[in-house]
Amino acid sequence: MRIVLMGPPGAGKGTQAKRLVDEFGMTHLSSGDIFRAEKASGSQLGREIDEYMAAGHLVPDKVVVDVMTKAITSSPNGAGLLLDGFPRTVPQAETLDAQLARAGKPLDAVVIINAEERLIVERITGRRVCPKCDKVYHVKNMPPRRDGVCDECGTALIQRADDVESVVRRRLAAYYRQTAPVVDYYRRRKDLRLMEFNGAASAETVAAEIVRALKGPRPKC
Repeated sequence: MRIVLMGPPGAGKGTQAKRLVDEFGMTHLSSGDIFRAEKASGSQLGREIDEYMAAGHLVPDKVVVDVMTKAITSSPNGAGLLLDGFPRTVPQAETLDAQLARAGKPLDAVVIINAEERLIVERITGRRVCPKCDKVYHVKNMPPRRDGVCDECGTALIQRADDVESVVRRRLAAYYRQTAPVVDYYRRRKDLRLMEFNGAASAETVAAEIVRALKGPRPKC
């Protein structure tokens, strides 16, 4: 099964991606994780990605496609594929379709998780991360035992530069401007399933709904 997972930042895609990978045994390719790994490598491409992300801008199509194409072609043969955060623009979606068509492995479904902007801002700005072990916390929903300190390694927690409110709102504006048309692009395709879910519900509820929909019969056109 090959799935594109879409939705604004903070809608809960990361949580649902882990559940889908466990349920269906797919390879999870998160553009955010891949970009952060590239940034950490210190490469020229990584520095370029860092500049865009820190400013709250979407990374240009050419850079995104280059990075994600490498990840897709490097994924294990025979495994399902869960693309998280890619494609984000119509040109990226068209490129992805062409690549998968050449490989004889077209998309099966597009899963969209939606949430209100107020909830998204609260979720992202409250996030804190351990710079040493990468464990993620939330000041309200999942606080550490000791304020501001990682439970696992005792390192002081940080707020990522792209998690501050001003950047979050720019990221959301960029998402709605550039990525929302991708949903319309996929709606016009009658050969795959497009499913939408409410990310404001509990993670357990959303996961159950997604799994049930993906395992259910394909609706007749």
